[in-house]
Amino acid sequence: MKTGTVKFFNESKGFGFIVDDETQKEVFVHISGLVDKINQGDKVTYDVTEGRKGPNAIEVRVA
Repeated sequence: MKTGTVKFFNESKGFGFIVDDETQKEVFVHISGLVDKINQGDKVTYDVTEGRKGPNAIEVRVA
């Protein structure tokens, strides 16, 4: 499990980005990958899968 902070999440559009604690890189997150509801600034844990346009966060949970 990776850890990070929600940089941005637009609930009405269903996507956002998480900044990885270790690499400081942004990871795309889609609403379908959420376990818990997330908001900007939340600390989260997640796994990564390879999507069509790059890495996607899945199994996203508020830490």
